[in-house]
This record gives sequence, structure tokens and C-alpha cells, in this order.
Amino acid sequence: MSIRLAAWMKEYDMTPLPRRTAWTIVLVLLSSLWLSHCAHDTYQERADLIKDHTEAFYNHLKANRIEAAIRENEQIEAMASRMGETVRKQAAKQGTTHVEREFALMKTASETAATNWLALGQYFAIKKQYPQARATYQRIIDTYTNPTDRPYREQAARALADLDILNPPAASPVNP
Repeated sequence: MSIRLAAWMKEYDMTPLPRRTAWTIVLVLLSSLWLSHCAHDTYQERADLIKDHTEAFYNHLKANRIEAAIRENEQIEAMASRMGETVRKQAAKQGTTHVEREFALMKTASETAATNWLALGQYFAIKKQYPQARATYQRIIDTYTNPTDRPYREQAARALADLDILNPPAASPVNP
């Protein structure tokens, strides 16, 4: 160590740390950086998962893999259901920020699934598969019963009415 540096350190009471202490500090800093890197934002991961399922849903529809598209959308619905349970359980326990984020993600998943079911109904209508389209729209009406789901129910009801224009339901036989 130079004389000038030693004098400066003595003047400001900057005694050098023993090597072991210095390495300990470096190790602690590196460990904390590594741990912070490993800490995941589960909210963002689940939001990305919803996006992945949605993208897969539309890719399956484009490729006419209807069963696979339905499975993707059911996964989104299952996520929304699990998030709803989490919101109900943790509403009293945790801070509002966590519950609000969980609720927002649940709402996103539910809205995404409803939108996907509407798209599937439209797909069936375009393919002239009217019974499947009717069943899909009716599923929306029967499943999405929360007040916030009203726009999806209304859109499904309008789509059912439009299907009746394209393909009137078979007249029931009249008993004499």
C-alpha cells in the first residue's frame, strides 16, 4: 500500500478490512443479488400463462383443432377459478395490494375465457356448425353468471338470436 494511501486511510479512520471480512461482504452481496434474481413475480408469470393459453387457443382454432382449443380455454377458466378461491381465502388475511392484484388477474382470466368462448361460437357459425355454435353460446349464458359477466351473456344471447336467422331451429311437431 502506498504511503499516501495509508496516511489518507489513517486520517479518515479507514482501516482496511481483513481479507476474510471483505470476502464475506462480497459473498453476501452476490448472494443477495442471486436471490433477488430468483424471486419470481408470480403475478406476471400467471399473466404470461394466460397469454400463452390464449395464443394456443387461437392457433388451435386456425388449425381446426377444436378439442385442443377447448382444452386451452378450459385451462384459462380453471386458472380463474383457482384465483377466485385465493381471493376469497386471502381477502381477510393479506394486504389489499396482493388481493387486488389477484382479483385483477382472476378477472382477466375470466374475461379472456369468455371472449374465447364467443370466438369459438363464431367459428362454429362460420363453419355452419350451428348446433355446436348454439351450445357454445348457451354455455356462456349458463356459466358466466356474475354481474360483471353481463356483456358476455348479452353478446351470447344476441349471437343465439342471429343463429336463428341463419339457421332457424327445427319446428317442433304439432300433436293433433
